[in-house]
Amino acid sequence: MKKDHEQKPSVAPGMNDAEELNQEATQEEIESGNYTEVTTMSWDEVDPSE
Repeated sequence: MKKDHEQKPSVAPGMNDAEELNQEATQEEIESGNYTEVTTMSWDEVDPSE
């Protein structure tokens, strides 16, 4: 079966990832369970451990 197009991951136009992911959930969102926990990982290549 041949695919007409490939689906690739994308971000909605105009969405600022850092700004959106750093927003705190409101108390109402927390109480209703309408939030996502976000964990940020960064890689330090400037001063690697020895």
